[in-house]
Amino acid sequence: MLTGVIVCFIIGYVAIVFEHPLKIDKTVPALLMGALCWAFVSLGHLPVVDAHHHIGEMDSVLLHHIGKVAEILFFLIGAMTIVELIDLHKGFSVITNRISTTKKTTMLWIVCILAFFLSATLDNLASTIVLVSLLRRLVPDKTERLWFVSLAVIAANAGGAWSPIGDVTTTMLWIGKKVTTGGLITHLVLPSIVCLIVPVMLASRLKVFQGHITAGEYDAEKGRQSELVLGSKRILGFGLGGLIFVPIFKTITHLPPYVGMMLALGVVWLVSELVHREEDFDKKEMYTAHHALSRIEMSSILFFLGILVAVTALESVAVSGLAVGEEGTGLLMSLAESLQAAVPNENIVVMLLGVLSAIIDNVPLVAASMGMYTVPTDSSLWHFIAYAAGTGGSMLIIGSAAGVAAMGMEKIDFIWYFKNITWLAALGFLAGGLTFVLMQSFVF
Repeated sequence: MLTGVIVCFIIGYVAIVFEHPLKIDKTVPALLMGALCWAFVSLGHLPVVDAHHHIGEMDSVLLHHIGKVAEILFFLIGAMTIVELIDLHKGFSVITNRISTTKKTTMLWIVCILAFFLSATLDNLASTIVLVSLLRRLVPDKTERLWFVSLAVIAANAGGAWSPIGDVTTTMLWIGKKVTTGGLITHLVLPSIVCLIVPVMLASRLKVFQGHITAGEYDAEKGRQSELVLGSKRILGFGLGGLIFVPIFKTITHLPPYVGMMLALGVVWLVSELVHREEDFDKKEMYTAHHALSRIEMSSILFFLGILVAVTALESVAVSGLAVGEEGTGLLMSLAESLQAAVPNENIVVMLLGVLSAIIDNVPLVAASMGMYTVPTDSSLWHFIAYAAGTGGSMLIIGSAAGVAAMGMEKIDFIWYFKNITWLAALGFLAGGLTFVLMQSFVF
């Protein structure tokens, strides 16, 4: 049955990759894959490992993983709802009205720099959601917009790698006392900047980024100026403020991020109700959270659910240990250990970890690495793992939470991204990795 779990995951993954040729929505194989992987585990009575690497009961292990997946999904739903509320109130127009350029290369640099620093402040997922909403106003033509969104994903992942709250993997390492905030920033800010600059510089020379942005729905005289509505600035302020407050709330209360997102959504929802409380029902209905929720791409939420549940099956199914309570090794951890044995150079192993994070979710890979090594806090190994796992996912559109969100919101084709963007992300990843290695050799 272990073979069945692996084959099921591979078939599901291939079906997601070839979504368009098969003419089957990617959510379908994702959901089937997630359910069937665990079905094979159950039917085969396969042993599973818990969070402490002991053989445990399947029900409790599955419940633990579903709880962790639910945290991510609740966070995602909350962030997307806040962004949709801001968009309904034309809050992003407050920003886009200040961007007057129509030159593609200038726009590319503005968007990517904004994504880089926004990601470090919020996280790569929330910043990508915000950037996609902004780009829908700045770049009306969908074909052109896909390029900007894709480069924004690379920038968001690069920005999230050097911040303890910028990516779920860096947060894991931070909470696990593997890295400190100061150490992470000191060692990774420069490699992350290189990881951003290299692909953006190369992309700016491509034909697609030459000339000016194609005009769309905007009036020729007004350019891309958009008329604001009642509460535009307030909703933008409370919305972005709420998203920024989430990691602060987590730091203060030590509660999971989704709790802070619940609070932020509640406050923004309340403000939107108060802003329009004097208006008639029909007009008020246009700006309610109910309307915002109806605009969320629930298919992308379910896609994320299927992918994460399938990965938890690979992470949990044991390849050693038979009885409950025994020490066990999950399939993914076993693969990581085999990789370490086959490739003795740690830098190469970590770079391969980054490549794998584009194919398999980086969370279990980082979790496995945390169990493999016993080096002290702020060791260069932990910093390099944070960089590789955070930025390596940019090489495939489904390799990061930011990419999955962009894929769901803009319907980005996997093959299109692979053909046009992967090489840019790969060169940036390698350049940043080389920068890190050189810094460790000559600076630290």
